[in-house]
Amino acid sequence: MFQNGDFWIGLGVGVVAGIFGYKLMVEREQQLLAMQQPAAGSVAANIPLAELQRQKEELEDLIAAQEAEQA
Repeated sequence: MFQNGDFWIGLGVGVVAGIFGYKLMVEREQQLLAMQQPAAGSVAANIPLAELQRQKEELEDLIAAQEAEQA
């Protein structure tokens, strides 16, 4: 089994994929924690106005789509 080159290639690919997956998971966890922690002062003060307007428009579109489905 350990003499087979395919085994070592597979093992190497698995290890590399695991390392990248772990790094991605850690980065995403840090991003989520940063988003959940309220900063000093108002939370809305840290979000740019353009982002808030984009989110508002997206929510209005979703509301309109659901109202259209119910009608």
